[in-house]
Amino acid sequence: MKTLPTRLVLLLSLLLTQCQRPEEAQAPDQLLTKERMVQLLIQVHLNEARVEASRLSADSSRALYNKLHQELLWNKEVTDSVFRASYHYYAVHGKDLEEIYTTVVDSLAMREVKMTGQPKP
Repeated sequence: MKTLPTRLVLLLSLLLTQCQRPEEAQAPDQLLTKERMVQLLIQVHLNEARVEASRLSADSSRALYNKLHQELLWNKEVTDSVFRASYHYYAVHGKDLEEIYTTVVDSLAMREVKMTGQPKP
């Protein structure tokens, strides 16, 4: 039976000791509140719907989405790194992300009912 080279063993042990379990993940310094994440994610999904409805080519759609996303973050005074770090933190804490997305989905469904008079089947 072959043994693992010493360097590989050291590297693996270092990686394993640096990994955190989800419940131990530290909140980023500038964690967005759940309420703020809800508001941002509602707009993110509305932007996605707008881009999808535009029926542009894949490259043009991606460029439009990126532009809308940057404008959203700029208008809400949130950096992309803070948004991503906050999303990652909540994603690691699945219960929190589930709570956030329950509110997002409910809000989007209410908007749809207001606009069309009835929800999608």
